[in-house]
Amino acid sequence: MLRSSLLCDTVQLAIDDRLLILNSAADPFVGEAAQRIVTGELLLAEDNIAALHSAQTALDRENQGRRPIQWRHVPFHEYTLHEAPATIDVAVMNMLYQPGNAWMHYALEIAAYALKPGGRLYVQGAKDRGVLSLAKRMQALFGNVETLEIHKGDRVVRSLQMAAWRAQTAAWHPQGVPLHVDAPTPSLTPFAEGKLDEGTRLLLESLEVRVTDVALDMGCGAGFIGCHMARLATKGQVTMVDASLVAVDEAGHRVEQSGLTNAQVLSSDGTQAVSSQRFDLVVTNPPFHIGGIQTTEIGERFIREAAQVLRPRGRFYLVANRFLKYEPTMRSVFKTVEEVGGDTRFKVLRGMRPETRAGASPAPTLYGI
Repeated sequence: MLRSSLLCDTVQLAIDDRLLILNSAADPFVGEAAQRIVTGELLLAEDNIAALHSAQTALDRENQGRRPIQWRHVPFHEYTLHEAPATIDVAVMNMLYQPGNAWMHYALEIAAYALKPGGRLYVQGAKDRGVLSLAKRMQALFGNVETLEIHKGDRVVRSLQMAAWRAQTAAWHPQGVPLHVDAPTPSLTPFAEGKLDEGTRLLLESLEVRVTDVALDMGCGAGFIGCHMARLATKGQVTMVDASLVAVDEAGHRVEQSGLTNAQVLSSDGTQAVSSQRFDLVVTNPPFHIGGIQTTEIGERFIREAAQVLRPRGRFYLVANRFLKYEPTMRSVFKTVEEVGGDTRFKVLRGMRPETRAGASPAPTLYGI
């Protein structure tokens, strides 16, 4: 369970404000803000489509019986490609929803680009998440920062966009645009430098891909696994899915650069975009953090969803840190589960879907997430 938001109590909004949410669409503040903005606009600069769907549900609920809320979505990593500078009154970010430091630093520079003179940036974060270090960056970028509230380790800090300071930073960045936000930013992806992480390497070493396989890479990241499968399944087809729009872009670039014609990349929350399809092979290296909190929830969901889209006798591969206990969930949905690779830090697990008997009823739904 994610920690509660302090933003609802600290962010000041006028009814005609243009509000920018920085990759924090899942925060409860979004629904609260929608009640306060009557004639303004809400911009969701969001990377994660699952968070975006959550926000859309909250906004639809707020729209019932009242004037529709004006809101738009802009991909987080493409904000400066689509939006003009100095048009936003208030920008808000919760550090809890950011995958890493690069995302937080990038969000600050988007805010510096987007805010009008006099505009305000609010950031919620915990000390153990690095909010004090981020506040120092806000001081350097805006020339000011203040702490508004502290509660149970979380705090909300605020910076103001001052006209004089903006003019000074414009001398550092042409047109006032931070140098590395004037184009899509693949540095936000987990595999930005082209490095293969140890877990993925072990998975690829253990993975059996057949030439005719129709395969799915769940949570594809930068597309290393999916491209590897596509090279081997020369008479098959590979689909890669990820909830991150940055990851989808990066994987798409990798497919294009590889010249692969039997691979496609889709934005999808789990198997949502491919739920009607069936696969011979499903592979995943699932994330095990939600908002900075360690959890097996995503991996367990991927396991259950994989079982639903696999054909009879289909194979499922998962790589994870050894301390993460995915085996019980895998045993509940697969005929056989075995460890087929790994080392002292990681394990590669394989599950086999049972063959459906002639005349047997379809397997019951195994998940309700």
